[in-house]
Parts: sequence; C-alpha cells; structure tokens
Amino acid sequence: MTTVADELVKFQDLGVRYGALQALHGLTGGLARGATGLLGPNGAGKTSLLKVLLGFVTPDSGSLLAFGLDPRLEPLEVRRRIGYMPEGDCHLPGLSATSYVAFAGELSGLPRAEAVSRAHEVLYLVGLEEARYRPVDGYSTGMKQRAKLAQALVHDPELLLLDEPTNGLDPGARDEMLGLIAEIAGRGRTSVVLCSHLLPDVERVCERVIVLDQGRVATSGSIAELAGLRRVAYDVRVSVQQPGDANSYLTDLRDLGCECVEREEGFRVGLPDGRGPELLFEAARDCGVQVRYLRPATETLEDVFLRAVGRPGLS
Repeated sequence: MTTVADELVKFQDLGVRYGALQALHGLTGGLARGATGLLGPNGAGKTSLLKVLLGFVTPDSGSLLAFGLDPRLEPLEVRRRIGYMPEGDCHLPGLSATSYVAFAGELSGLPRAEAVSRAHEVLYLVGLEEARYRPVDGYSTGMKQRAKLAQALVHDPELLLLDEPTNGLDPGARDEMLGLIAEIAGRGRTSVVLCSHLLPDVERVCERVIVLDQGRVATSGSIAELAGLRRVAYDVRVSVQQPGDANSYLTDLRDLGCECVEREEGFRVGLPDGRGPELLFEAARDCGVQVRYLRPATETLEDVFLRAVGRPGLS
C-alpha cells in the first residue's frame, strides 16, 4: 500500500479548463515513488495533468504539490527535479545529439562542462554513443525517441515523465525503448511516470496505474490488485436456424449479466461472478441455438480498464 511518505506528487480537486473544454474535473490522487502508469483514452486528461505538474498550465481550481512544492509558485525548482520526454519532437534543428542533450542539461541548471559530460553518459546509456555527433534531424524515429529520453535524463532527475515514449516505433524499437525504461525504473534512483494509452507498455514496466477518463480518475491501484478484477471469458460460436436467433442469444446473455462482444467468428462472452460455462449452454437451449465451439479466454487487464472507463469490451 502506498503511504503519504511514498508520494512525490499529490493533487486535490484539480480542475483545468481550455475555453469551453473541461480537461480535468476535480482530480484527486497522487503519484508514488517507483513506476506508475498513467492510462486513459485520447483526451482523458493525461497530458493536462503533466502540464500542471510542470507548471506549464495553471489549474482553474484545486491544488497540486510536487516534492512539497507548488509548481505555480516555484516552477523552476520543480522542473529541476523532473525529466520530461514529450510526445512530439522537441529537438533543435541543426544540433548534434551531444549538443542538444548538453543544452537541455544547461537549461536544467547544470554548468556547461558538467552538462557536456552528462550528455555523453546518457547518450551511451540510451544506445546512441556512435551517433552522438550526428545531427538529430537525420535520425530515424527510434533514434529521435532515444535522444528525447537522453535529454530528459541528463540532469539526473528525481521524477521522469514519459509521454507516449513508444509512439511511432516499430515492434523492435518499441521493445528496446521499454527495456530502457524498465532498466531506469529498476535502478530505484529515478521514479517514472509512463503516460500511455497502450496497456501492454505500462504493464511491462510499472507497478501501479492511474486510469483517467474524461478528466476524472476512473480507477487506480497496483497492477497486482487490479489483476484480481479479471473475469473469466469464453470464445463462443453457435449455429442458428433463423437469422435473428444469434441476436436473441446475445440479448439473453446480457440480461443474465454477461458482457458480450461480437468478433470476426462468433462472440467473446465474459461471465458474471460465480457462473460457469453451463450458463452459455442454458441460454443457447432457451433460444434454440446450438453451441458449436467453446474455448476459455481469460480477460486481460485491458478489459478491466475498459470497464473502468465505461467502455466494456473484451479483447
């Protein structure tokens, strides 16, 4: 269980509005030491929360404290202790990776010589040592993402914010990036917040999650705890005598408390607590359809999160 002493960031009744758009609605919670996943669909409020934390956006209501400091009053001190890897490109045209990362270090308060030394160290850490003198403009997408990670690490931050770090990466580069993040988190010196809409990425490197939806906390807790919320599901195919029989079958299952999703072949059905596959056969008999295929399919954590944000759907 996370204690108050474990929390690096605490927010209470946080509200952010952009014109007519309410981005955050009374957000309350905290970011603990270690590795935390910040999940949610596009527009859920993830990036808005990060911008308030960094002092880029002033909340309309509520409060946020980072390391016991208010980013509205001491933004530079807060940012000195945070490394930020934004979703979009942020390199400076014409600069080599070494110059780019060293400049980020100076912006964070490092003396010039120390910033250059640290730039070489972190570029080696992220696997860009052989390309460190090349302009970042000519880098591949995967290399640019590594350079962004390096500039976020150059000043040895206490908290590392990663906004969609695997965005645009092919499977191999994505795996390598997640391996780097897991290595950084595993060292214990730097806490990590991984902001993503990709649950497998978060599940690989994080211990806890906060799920946002429409500017509110939909659910939060350790991944181990949330894993206990998984429901048993079955892949089902049926044969019917009349075209509408399959729809009647699904309607009856939903009335019995099941969650049903149509798939390319058949359905995936999540059973209510305490019920077994006999329910599928009983409903089939009552509707005059025949079950031709049945296979257990345990829900994923993604299904749990989809339910938390009001979008039931079995993967």
